[in-house]
Amino acid sequence: MLAALFCRARRGRPVPSRPTGAAPGRAGHLKRGGRAGGRAAAGRSGYGTDRALAMLFDRLKRFLIVLEGTEQDAPTAFSPGQAVSGRVVLELAAAARIGALRLRAMGAARVHWTESRSAGSSTAYTQSYSDQVEFLSHRDTLLAPPVLQERDNRLKSVLPTDNGEVTVLQAGRHEFPFTFQLPETLATSFEGKHGSVRYWVKAKLHRPWSTVKKVKKEFTVIEPIDINTPALLAPQAGAKEKLARAWYCNRGQVSVTAKIDRKGYTPGDVIPIFAEIDNCTSRAVVPKAAIIQTQTFIARGTKKQKKSVVTSIVGDSIAAGKREVWHGRALKIPPVGPSILQCRIIQVEYSLKVCVDIPGTSKLLLELPLVIGTIPLHPFGSRTSSVSSQYSVNLDWLSTIPEQPEAPPEYSEVVSSPEAEQSLAPPCRSELGGILEGPFFTYIQEFRFRPPPLYSEIDPNPPSNNIRPRCMTC
Repeated sequence: MLAALFCRARRGRPVPSRPTGAAPGRAGHLKRGGRAGGRAAAGRSGYGTDRALAMLFDRLKRFLIVLEGTEQDAPTAFSPGQAVSGRVVLELAAAARIGALRLRAMGAARVHWTESRSAGSSTAYTQSYSDQVEFLSHRDTLLAPPVLQERDNRLKSVLPTDNGEVTVLQAGRHEFPFTFQLPETLATSFEGKHGSVRYWVKAKLHRPWSTVKKVKKEFTVIEPIDINTPALLAPQAGAKEKLARAWYCNRGQVSVTAKIDRKGYTPGDVIPIFAEIDNCTSRAVVPKAAIIQTQTFIARGTKKQKKSVVTSIVGDSIAAGKREVWHGRALKIPPVGPSILQCRIIQVEYSLKVCVDIPGTSKLLLELPLVIGTIPLHPFGSRTSSVSSQYSVNLDWLSTIPEQPEAPPEYSEVVSSPEAEQSLAPPCRSELGGILEGPFFTYIQEFRFRPPPLYSEIDPNPPSNNIRPRCMTC
């Protein structure tokens, strides 16, 4: 009897009430055994559900996003206005029912920081600052049943998928290509202490009676900055001086003058620094130069800045009453991100600071602005190169000009007078044709090395006898 009741309890069946005359202790024991058996059965039921879900998801062997031209884990860089193409890879171990496969591309700049405020002697609170700017938003449906696909295109929204409309995919590898266009104006990807600029592609796999499976792929956007422009090729210079004081005593004056050849540089370039430091104090001073990166985060009209030293050099100590001159002291730019100047909430700026450490007082600082670009200096290294690249002028004809002119012809090789006059006559307008459309210098080259004019002892244009001689005294 007890064995039968115990088996019924383990199988989760209800245990009959205690018969009349039965011992209460034994009935309580059986009742507790029934509760334990119910818990065990429920545990087995939950384990079975988890195992079923595990078997369901085991069908999905691989689910990833691959962008064209890159490996799976390699960083990907694009430019504004460029087309981004790729594919979503779905590998199944067995046939599976798919509700929909959707893709979304996003790009945004976000800032966030907190500041502690005091409202009195015993009251304090935390002020939060946040803002966001969206650069890119693209949605696409890569796989969906025909009815759901038509409704998706009409409503342009995310629709529920647990409505019985599914697509059955067989076991194996399935690829779903996609492409979208980046906007013409985008900020460079950036990661800072209080904000970031990020771009990513996310795919969502909807399956009936299952959780949504997600995969995400980030990519980098680099805004092109051409330093071959007049504004970035202009030299930068400045001068500053400081009166050194200590305990109301005047210890003299320190002055610094610095100049660099241009404002725009790219990572890996060397900045030649031309500087002159005059130490008119009674102590030795030490000159230094550094590239400073300034990150500015803006939210709700408030700014938060973070400055860091990118690279620096230290000069020799300058004795009291001496002067030191830097004749193009080299400072190499390490690999850093380009300047971000067009984003409303995040800005990344660079500057060259020449400072002088003065003992007993604050430093003397001279700051020159810098712009770190992405397009290096043209090989010509002049302002005309940027103009020629802007208008795409064909300069191949310059290679036809000889480096050294040929020797003049011999006198005996000179042609006769009628032929010379005909060859030296200016061409007619009809003969020029399309020559005037190209560089006129190419036409001048035809007459660059012509023989000299003919020499004759008889004047071809003798003076007329009817002309009255001029009086030299009149």
